[in-house]
Amino acid sequence: MFSPWRYNIDRAAQALLERHGWTAPDADAFPTGCELVEGYLAPLAALPEMAGRLRLNTRVTGVARLRAGKVRDAGREEQPFKVQFADAQEREGRILARAVVVASGTWGNPSPAGASGLPAIGEREAADRIRYGMPDVLGADQDRYAGRRTLVVGSGHSAIGTVIDLSSLAERAPGTSVLWAARSANLTRAYGGGAADQLPARGALGQRLRRLVETGAVELLAPFSVDEVRRGARGALRVVSAEGGSVEADEMVVTTGLRPDFNILREARLDLDPALECPRPLAPLIDPNLHSCGTVRPHGAEELAQPDAGLFLAGMASYGRAPTFLLATGYEQVRSIAAFLAGDLEAARRVELDLPETGVCSTTRSSLGTAEADSSNAPVTPPTSCCGSSASRTSAQVEPAE
Repeated sequence: MFSPWRYNIDRAAQALLERHGWTAPDADAFPTGCELVEGYLAPLAALPEMAGRLRLNTRVTGVARLRAGKVRDAGREEQPFKVQFADAQEREGRILARAVVVASGTWGNPSPAGASGLPAIGEREAADRIRYGMPDVLGADQDRYAGRRTLVVGSGHSAIGTVIDLSSLAERAPGTSVLWAARSANLTRAYGGGAADQLPARGALGQRLRRLVETGAVELLAPFSVDEVRRGARGALRVVSAEGGSVEADEMVVTTGLRPDFNILREARLDLDPALECPRPLAPLIDPNLHSCGTVRPHGAEELAQPDAGLFLAGMASYGRAPTFLLATGYEQVRSIAAFLAGDLEAARRVELDLPETGVCSTTRSSLGTAEADSSNAPVTPPTSCCGSSASRTSAQVEPAE
């Protein structure tokens, strides 16, 4: 990860862990994803306060109002939520809840290679030669890419990390070559701020990528918008761009972003931005067409509440298609939601983020409506919108999702 431990550990979780003798990692060290799980999430899940509240190997299959389909109005908010699930053996069960926080992420729903947002013609048929996200190029997946010609599609940090790893593999595996396809010819964002970046590890990624392109270790194709994927000689792929060019590759890695999957919420009432597929009040605060990473505003329960009172979106799922999410933001989202559900409206409206460059960022809203929460099974009324302009909020420096 390009952010150190200090930005990846929730304060409440750390306090709970330390009460049981846990020692925090070096705050300035950079964890891998595996180290984040083994050194933080797994110990947290094993605590007696947590273990009995977790249902592992369990997949939620649907969320709805009990005995009230999506269309029904009468008595809707008096009904609890019905959360239906299946365990590892596909045995079904249900939980009734007064509130639901959906933090299901986007990792299992990658965007396709096609530049229009649809799969490119032939992309599905070529699935055996395509991987989405970040394969373990230098580890478990090494044999798949060693000695082969691989095309990486995308220009975010997942693409950058994959290109760098493939280049490292090429140094020790003869015949390995790397092509990088970016939809835009402007690579300023991909190369980043270099030494000026407040997260040095992130800046170093962009600089390494630039050097690989400039030295010819990586063949750059830009602009290159994938339009069609065909089978070439010996089963290789012929990838055709909308600009008219084409290239042949043995393997293809697609890192063009991720999308939320709201299938489990088909019977719940949602209010989503039509472009970003995030909660509508959150969209103007995170829209990548308007904001860079450094201008995303802090936010909490107010922006994340949905029309079905007591339903909230959080984590990467709440950002929809926006790429500017980070762990610290998610921790603060959930703290704000938890405070609202506990009836502490002052704490819910106070959003604090300890982020690179700007330190502690805090905003207090003037109102959170008249909603009250209690410990009963009564449905929760979501907070109403109170900030007419995002300009009144304190901005915070954030980095893209890792």
